[in-house]
Amino acid sequence: MNTIDCIKSRRSVRKFTEKKVPHEVLEQLVELSRWAPSWKNTQIARYVAVEDEALKNRIAEEATIPWNEGIIKGAPVLMVMTYVEKRCGYERDGSFSTSKGARWQNFDCGIAAATFELAAHELGLGSVVLGIFEEEKLRELLELPEGMGVACLMPLGYPAEEPGAPKRKEVAELLTIK
Repeated sequence: MNTIDCIKSRRSVRKFTEKKVPHEVLEQLVELSRWAPSWKNTQIARYVAVEDEALKNRIAEEATIPWNEGIIKGAPVLMVMTYVEKRCGYERDGSFSTSKGARWQNFDCGIAAATFELAAHELGLGSVVLGIFEEEKLRELLELPEGMGVACLMPLGYPAEEPGAPKRKEVAELLTIK
């Protein structure tokens, strides 16, 4: 599929088949995602693939909201995007390079997540980005080392549904040219 078709046909998928996602496919997704641009090529995004049902269920029950609990439990894999803290948007002396301060890492993680989501769609997988979670609980459950933050959760698997496209705003509402 070409890039434009991929962008226009990718949907947030919240229901998955039970088919397992091969580790080779997970590796391929990260291989593709690592090409996402980042601040001064810092490449802060890291990926934790949670396949273990007990751990996935604990994350769903203890670290997310009820709406997302069922989505996570129904996915063969919960991909957790983490990131290296205090690297993106910073200079070597620890000062900020941008007025965005520590928030710039969110921008880079967003680019990496979008790249991951499009790559997943290209490979026939469905996914959705979830942003409501208890970060400290996730850090504990995943045993993340100090200096790592959690950017988002991405349930992943083979789609059991093909959601339609939601209504989009018109270009005239989105674009201002001066």
